[in-house]
Amino acid sequence: MKSQHFRIRLLAGIALGALFALVNVPAIAALLPATGDHGGTFLAAGMLVNKESLSNLFISLKTTFNNAFSAAPSVWQKIAMKVPSTSGQNDYAWLSKFPKMRKWIGDKAVKALEGFKYTIVNDDFEATVEVDRNDIEDDNLGIYAPQAQMAGESAAQLPDEIVIDLVNNGFTAICYDGQYFFDTDHPVKQKDGTTASVSNKGTKALSIATLAAAQASFGAGRTAMRKFKDDEGRPLNCKPNILMVGPALEDTANALVTTDRLEDGKPNPYKGTCEVVVDGRIESDTAWFLLDTTKPVKPFIYQERKAPVFVQQTDMSADDVFNRRKFKFGAEARAAGGYGFWQLAYGSDGSV
Repeated sequence: MKSQHFRIRLLAGIALGALFALVNVPAIAALLPATGDHGGTFLAAGMLVNKESLSNLFISLKTTFNNAFSAAPSVWQKIAMKVPSTSGQNDYAWLSKFPKMRKWIGDKAVKALEGFKYTIVNDDFEATVEVDRNDIEDDNLGIYAPQAQMAGESAAQLPDEIVIDLVNNGFTAICYDGQYFFDTDHPVKQKDGTTASVSNKGTKALSIATLAAAQASFGAGRTAMRKFKDDEGRPLNCKPNILMVGPALEDTANALVTTDRLEDGKPNPYKGTCEVVVDGRIESDTAWFLLDTTKPVKPFIYQERKAPVFVQQTDMSADDVFNRRKFKFGAEARAAGGYGFWQLAYGSDGSV
């Protein structure tokens, strides 16, 4: 009789254990070692790796990415214009004409585009991070949040990287008229039909030592820009409002536009004439740049085909997951940079 009662209790216990296992699979799974793919689910000691847990993980990484993207500082908007792109490249032949209103007498004077051809081709950009499946199974995911933040900041600063690269290469890169962007012989048509060479390049070092030194450097550049004319001989009325330098010239530039007197004690005529923009990505310790960003067209172009976006690869049947245990996330973009009107910029290499 006792043995019969014992068998009944044993069978009841087995039935209850089976029922518990059915309704509490995750709890049982957490006690088992990783054994591989079980119908799209990896069983792990730390975390159950399935579509739901992967979705939650990458939503968190995307949020971290987007927050860092939104918070990242940038300077490119101060000196460049954003041009949307809808194809693999954009043509900027229109830069050959700087249109201005004129008195309408007789037929309209239609400005034809010159024979210049200036095309900016979009490039592909990416930043990719691998996520090891073992780190997910071991619930060791804290190492990926900083990488998501760095990817977000890098994506946000892509326009800065592109535009500052244009500044660095301005003495050796070609703009729309076939000359270097900062050059001594830009061709400009005159009223009489002849062509003159106009310079937007200097060699003087930025200086606040004396009034004469300040006039020969910053003053000369400012005067040159204010005298630029269009192909009909009319002043463009350029108003240089940005002085851009690297870290080595930060103190000099700030003193030039903020102090009442120069180092020789003479009054400073350039106080308040410009906003100083300092960027650590300016490669030269001696070069400085004057820019007019007051007009609709800017000296530099940021061309955007596809804004930086968060991307992910979370398919558990993907080759990288099967062969290498690697999921991926990161950012992708399509963009490029180019030069706008050279008349809106003056650059000195500071060599003299």
